[in-house]
Amino acid sequence: MASSEAEIAGQVHPPPTPADGNASETAAASLSKKQAKKLAKKEAKEDRKQQSATAAAAASQADSAEADPFAANYGDVLVEDIQSKAISGREWTEIGALGPDLACRAVLIRGVAQTIRPVSKKMAFVVLRQFMSTVQCVLTVDKEFVSPHMVKFATGLSKESIVDVEGMISIPKDPIKGTTQQVEVQVRKLYCINRSLPNLPINIEDAARSETEFEKAELTGEQLVRVGQDTRLNYRVLDLRTPANQAIFRIQCHVEDVFRRFLRSEGFIGIHSPKLISGSSEGGAAVFKLDYKGQPACLAQSPQLYKQMVICGGFGRVFEVGSVFRAEDSYTHRHLCEFVGLDVEMEIKEHYFEVCDIVDRLFVTMFDDLNENCKKELDAINRQYPFEPLKYLRKTLRLNFQEGIKMLQEAGVEVDPLGDLNTEAEKRLGRLVREKYDTDFYILCRYPLAVRPFYTMPCYDDPAYSNSFDVFIRGEEIISGAQRVHLPELLTTRAEACGIDVKTIASYIDSFRYGAPPHGGFGIGLERVVMLFCALNNIRKTSLFPRDPQRLVP
Repeated sequence: MASSEAEIAGQVHPPPTPADGNASETAAASLSKKQAKKLAKKEAKEDRKQQSATAAAAASQADSAEADPFAANYGDVLVEDIQSKAISGREWTEIGALGPDLACRAVLIRGVAQTIRPVSKKMAFVVLRQFMSTVQCVLTVDKEFVSPHMVKFATGLSKESIVDVEGMISIPKDPIKGTTQQVEVQVRKLYCINRSLPNLPINIEDAARSETEFEKAELTGEQLVRVGQDTRLNYRVLDLRTPANQAIFRIQCHVEDVFRRFLRSEGFIGIHSPKLISGSSEGGAAVFKLDYKGQPACLAQSPQLYKQMVICGGFGRVFEVGSVFRAEDSYTHRHLCEFVGLDVEMEIKEHYFEVCDIVDRLFVTMFDDLNENCKKELDAINRQYPFEPLKYLRKTLRLNFQEGIKMLQEAGVEVDPLGDLNTEAEKRLGRLVREKYDTDFYILCRYPLAVRPFYTMPCYDDPAYSNSFDVFIRGEEIISGAQRVHLPELLTTRAEACGIDVKTIASYIDSFRYGAPPHGGFGIGLERVVMLFCALNNIRKTSLFPRDPQRLVP
């Protein structure tokens, strides 16, 4: 097929079929001699015009090359040259790797033109950005590489254009305030790979402004552009280019990586469960319903049922990283309709605190790792969104629900002792815990059974409470977990009590009829962990392309 396409592509004027020839003869016969002569004359004129234009373009290029002997050192790269035309073998250097150790060495870099500052007709500065790093490139007219035309070309680039630069690394006498790299690139060659629009819908500089800058501007009366959240999300591709956003999603990647590595070291197996299911996985009506080949179905609210079934399948300890869907109409700073769930399930030998022990070690390991290995990213976030480092204990604090209720009541907060905690009560309890125990991270155990899912195991000594727990960072919940009901009769009773049609989860309940070990687990919201670790004010900042009740694009 490929060779046939090549042959077809090479036939600029394929020979006419018999039908084509007859049509041509008929058309020619219908023209008078005078008309045919006139048409031929017109075609000849067009040919001469095209030849003249081609010659003029060639002459212009020759004149340009003659006028500027360094014309080959700059320009817009032809499309064909970036269509995987060839492999040059050239060595590229990342901007973040440019340092004093490379002084006087030639480098080849690619980046985004963040700022372009002409100094004169013979000098200009171009700051290139790659990921979270920036470097200042200097164009100075000389007798070997840079011409005034080249300087003019550079200053005519639009911001956010993709640029390749070849040059020598130099170390300036004074520190450079506007870039992360404290070296300069003395430009020898500069090529534009792809030009951005000259007028962008949002300015990256505006989108990257810190709250501190806005506070100072208010005191001086300076007017600064504040890019609103909806505008950011509408143009998320541009918004993601800010240093803080680059850092946020690197932190998110790191959290997921630590989650996987830690659990693998503890003998857990990674799994992938279906997201299309026949019934609700959590109970309630907050599910996205759909038609599945004529059958009613919905998107999974969690992998809960399946990770338990896998435990019954003999895997012992499992985890999953995957999308979770909630159709709740929650217009809050911490809820999404789709988020990334980090789920864990494991056999327990004696007590559900064995699950809490995993939570404890997992998060202390995670926090230590982030603080040690993500300093650059945390600093970038802190510059735009200042926050206090998270306080946590080497051995995570555990309180039971009744202790938490007592602390709130003693502080004058009215709460239902057998009800769930609302957002304000959780935040207040978080502040009280920090004041008393000097930690932002703790586990609250033994929740009332009435506020937990149907598969939660009741407490042995009081059926009004359950073997369950929530975990909090800075007064907001990030984890919900529990010992599960592994007895099919009790599970059926609990499902019916919660208003769940048992027929829709029959295969789930049946999986416990073949011998099921006691087990428990928990679920974490990845975006919420990052949001609260970095003390950000909205979960949409930690969701790449957020899905909430009002947003389905981009």
